[in-house]
Amino acid sequence: MSARRVAGIDCGTNSIRLLIADVDADGRLHDVVRRMEVVRLGEGVDQTGRLSEAALARTRAALADYTAQIREHDVAAVRMVATSASRDAANAADFEAMVESVLGQAPEVITGDEEARLSFTGAVATLPAHQGQRLLVDIGGGSTEFVRGTGSEVLAAVSVNVGCVRMTERHLHADPPTVDEIGAAVADITDIAEQALAVADAGREATELVAVAGTATTVAAISLGLKAYDADAIDGTRLTYAEVARVTAELAVADHAERLAIPVMHPGRADVIIGGSLVLRTIMERTGIGAVLISEHDILDGIALSA
Repeated sequence: MSARRVAGIDCGTNSIRLLIADVDADGRLHDVVRRMEVVRLGEGVDQTGRLSEAALARTRAALADYTAQIREHDVAAVRMVATSASRDAANAADFEAMVESVLGQAPEVITGDEEARLSFTGAVATLPAHQGQRLLVDIGGGSTEFVRGTGSEVLAAVSVNVGCVRMTERHLHADPPTVDEIGAAVADITDIAEQALAVADAGREATELVAVAGTATTVAAISLGLKAYDADAIDGTRLTYAEVARVTAELAVADHAERLAIPVMHPGRADVIIGGSLVLRTIMERTGIGAVLISEHDILDGIALSA
């Protein structure tokens, strides 16, 4: 059977991403195009409850570029999924109308539960076999998904409103943030993480922790001391709690210019990476699992596979 070319688009709170890939007879993805733009669709949503005109315009520009790429590569099926910010916004209909006018089809504004399941499906497709249960955490801009599973089977999943953009906008205002601001963020994250773990892994059955998405991969890249972002080097990296805590502490005392100067830092992530790394560190503390496996494959791969 010949490969089928599909496209997945993941529009989250912080970034919009495109994957065009060929799916082979074994159901594995072979990348053709993989892109990411930081458009900050969810900027201010936590305070205003609405998507701003500027955020919609940034997203429209990136989506128009992606649509041109999809047409150029003769894609057979497209699925676009929108997550936290568009679930929360009072004017989500404006976003949906914009997407339909640019892409030619409406986005699927999915539930947190489906977001969690797609993240797990995308991540485990490329992970080495693990005998026990895994707990996957997908730290986004507005939400974090906790998914426990074995093999490719999801056993429990929950999505909660804690993410790098949401925590930054809610708590981290100084540059660098004050000790009190960090303390307030950690208290907020801890409370929400405990609630999530009570649903996703109440019996602490998971023996391996997996983290996906930009916060986790950036922390891994910094820990590895990479001089340029290298997805192949990052994928499959295992970080100890001590390594995550060290990177988080270094980021927390650096100002925006210093964070921006880190060779692997995406310009659109420098202002929210402290919030994201605090989420990752706190989750590791609450699970008690001493190391985290970093995967470059996540909900975007799950969306493409489901297309």
